[in-house]
Amino acid sequence: MTCPICHRKTAPEHRPFCSKRCADVDLAKWLGGAYAIPSTDPEDAEKVIDALDEEERKPH
Repeated sequence: MTCPICHRKTAPEHRPFCSKRCADVDLAKWLGGAYAIPSTDPEDAEKVIDALDEEERKPH
C-alpha cells in the first residue's frame, strides 16, 4: 500500500500514511475543507444561510 499523500510505502505506525507529516497534511486538508463535496441543492444553501444568521444573532 502507498501513502495517499506522497505515494511512498506506508509505515505500520502511521498507516495508511508513510509518516506523521503526511498524516498531518491529510488532517489539514480535512480541516480546511479540501475534501468537501460541493452541493448544488438549493435547500443546502438555505440551511447554511440560516445557520450563519443564527450564529450572528448569538451573543459573543
